[in-house]
This record gives sequence, C-alpha cells and structure tokens, in this order.
Amino acid sequence: EGVSSLEEEPCKEGIKLQPIKTVCLALGLSFLAILAVGFRTVILTSIVRFWSSCRDDFNQIIWNAIIDRIGEDPFTIHVYGTYILTNLVFWGFGSLYTYMDFKLAAREYKVQPGTNEPINKQKFWKMVRHVAFNQTVIAFPFNVFMFKFVEMRGIPDMRVLPSFHTALLQFAGFLIVEEIMFFYIHWLLHHRKIYKYIHKKHHEWTASVAFISLYCHPFEHLISNLVPVALGPILFGSHISVTWTWFCLAMLNTLNSHSGYHLPFLSSSEQHDFHHLKFNQCY
Repeated sequence: EGVSSLEEEPCKEGIKLQPIKTVCLALGLSFLAILAVGFRTVILTSIVRFWSSCRDDFNQIIWNAIIDRIGEDPFTIHVYGTYILTNLVFWGFGSLYTYMDFKLAAREYKVQPGTNEPINKQKFWKMVRHVAFNQTVIAFPFNVFMFKFVEMRGIPDMRVLPSFHTALLQFAGFLIVEEIMFFYIHWLLHHRKIYKYIHKKHHEWTASVAFISLYCHPFEHLISNLVPVALGPILFGSHISVTWTWFCLAMLNTLNSHSGYHLPFLSSSEQHDFHHLKFNQCY
C-alpha cells in the first residue's frame, strides 16, 4: 500500500502541472505571433514608405522637367496646356478606335456586330468637323473662362506635386461631382420638350463610334461635357497635375464608352451603346 501511494503522488502532480504548461505554451506562442506581426508590419511600412518616397521623388523630377520646359505661367499652363493635352488624348486615342472602324478590325469585340461595316465616310467626316468646332469654338473659350474661377479659388504652387493620397481623395470627389451632374443634365436633355432641340444631334448615331463622344449641340457640349468634369478640380482647388490626370481619364472613358467595342481589360461600352440604340435607357 505504501508503494502504491508513492506511485500515485507524481501522477497527481503531473495532472496539476499539465494545465499550467498548456497556458504557458499558449502565451508563448501568442507572444511570438504578436512579435511576428509587429515585425512584418514594421518591415512592410518601411518598404511602403521607401517606395512612396522613390515614387514621389521620381514624379517630382519628371514634373520639374516639364515645368522647366513649358514655364510656370499659370494662364499658359491652365489654358493652353489643358487645351493641347486634352486634344492630344482625344484625337490620338480616338484615332485608334477609328482605325479599327475603317479597317474592320477586332470585329469579335464589336458590341453591335454588323453595324458601321463599312462606316459611312460622308457621315463620319461631317461628325468630325462638328467635333472640331466644339473643341475649338466652345472648349477653348471655356478654358479661358474657367481660369478666372481657378484664380479666385487659388492656384497651388506649380512646382510642388500633391501627395498620392491627396490626389486619390480628390479623384473620388471629382467622380461624385461629375456623376451626379452628368446624370441629371443628361436625363433632363432627354425630356420630350428639350430632346429634339439639343440632344437629338448626339443620337444621330444609333451605333456609336469613339469620336461621337463629343458630337453634340454646342450648348450640350458646354453644360454636359465640360462643366461636370471641370467643376470638381475647381471646388477642390486641385493642383494642375491632378486636374490634367482627371481630364485625361475622363477623355479616355468617354472615348471607350462610345467606341462600340468591348475590348479585353477595358470597361464595357455595352451600357452606353444600348443607350444609343434605345434612346431612353441607361442614362
């Protein structure tokens, strides 16, 4: 009996120590996990900061070279610079879509197969002349006029680029302003008492091509195409580099939306193509 009682004592102590060992092991592993997460966070944060610094420095170097080349006159940059850049983007990228239209290329990506095959050249060049009119007689004076509001709002230092996060937040604001304004103005232009006088011109093409994105009545070009896009940068007092980026993105988006193609890796133009086909859907 004495021997058996001595053998039972270590077992009881082992049973008592087992929960303590488990808790210590759990605490130790938790501590190591916290250290690992903290270490990873520190490393990732350092990498992100280093990358952001390199990116910002690189962008700043490029921007300084541009400013050194064109000068720092606010009127020249905001009016002439904006006009030249937006036209280069519009006519340059629009010409790529137009090449596909005339060469009947990428037919497998056409939203309305069989349309504009071949494209009506007389109708096309009539449209191009009108777009050129809107881009010169309407858009350029608009740039001059809007520069007055830019001056009133205050022009940021041309040399100093804003941070990436600042630009990103402003883009979000631009998008909200533009989407709300464009939707309601576009919807109003479809009102039965207004449509035939203004917006009907834009809908002459039931199967759209890229350049018709700016093919519209001059008044529509002003209130529907120019004002909603330009208002955001003025409200936010944005740096011209952010404004130019936003204008270029807006140009690329409207060209793609009217292109009649659903190309790989690009947003679909089906919604707006359907709008041109049915007139009263997908504003």
